[in-house]
Amino acid sequence: MSAAPPSMSWRKGQNIASRPWPGSVRDYDLFKELTVGLVVVGLLVLGLSALFGSPDEPALTLESWATAAPADFIATATAELGGTSETAGYGPPYNATPDASQKLGFIDLQSLSGVRLPIDTANDFVINPLKTLPSPPASLTAWAAATDQQRTDWATAYAAALSTAPDNDPAQVRAGNYGPVPALTAALLAMASRGNLDGVLQDGSGFYNLDTTPAILFLGDGSYFSDLATAAHLTGDQWGVMNETGDTPGQSWLWLFSLFYQIEPFKSSPNADILVVATMLVLSLLLTLLPLIPGLRSLPRHVPLHRLIWRDYYGQR
Repeated sequence: MSAAPPSMSWRKGQNIASRPWPGSVRDYDLFKELTVGLVVVGLLVLGLSALFGSPDEPALTLESWATAAPADFIATATAELGGTSETAGYGPPYNATPDASQKLGFIDLQSLSGVRLPIDTANDFVINPLKTLPSPPASLTAWAAATDQQRTDWATAYAAALSTAPDNDPAQVRAGNYGPVPALTAALLAMASRGNLDGVLQDGSGFYNLDTTPAILFLGDGSYFSDLATAAHLTGDQWGVMNETGDTPGQSWLWLFSLFYQIEPFKSSPNADILVVATMLVLSLLLTLLPLIPGLRSLPRHVPLHRLIWRDYYGQR
């Protein structure tokens, strides 16, 4: 047979994997590794999580809200009927409230997609859920027969009376022309206290429905939810985006995003969200394009901070 071409002999000689192992050989216990990896490490993770893990707070529901703060629930339901809640005036994608969207100069990004998730707070949060009861309240008939202006007048008058009642207690509201609003809100409170409202607001099309948007919006319109967030240090002015419940650290990599909400002009701007997002996009582009931007790419040569950080390495050169 002819000798192998020189190129093939060279490749075989340089292939480390084809050389025999000259070192020592010992048995490898794969079962032992599997036991340590799954059992020992698993127990260690569970133990450390129990000691240092973030708090496991129970889920906040409409039932717990109605039970813990019934006066706030009634006041919020009244605002939904009167169309004065935050959701009622939020704008796209929930409704077409004029001048409600945030703008970046003349650019109105919030309105580009239109009203994709239409929400009528009076019907979706109060009236339609009450219609699902086995015995709907008779006050629904009076509400349906009234004009839009009459409904607004009833809800406005009842909201004002609630705000001046002792402890905002509906039972201590002075007499007035509130129409069916007190009966409607009381029926909704009873429905929520029994745990029925959560399921009704989440009931949608399809076998699996994980859309909790209506319930969260309704909950967010009251003060109970925001009070809990304040107590847990989760609001915007408390750097809440960087915390989990209480003082437990959360997403620390979002510190730059959260920073802008603490300073002017973002802090007091009605367009804070879109301004912060735009600022972060600009900063991200600058970071991405840094090797291509003259002047910025030369900063390490003029400000040799890296030499201070890796001084041991540069000191040996």
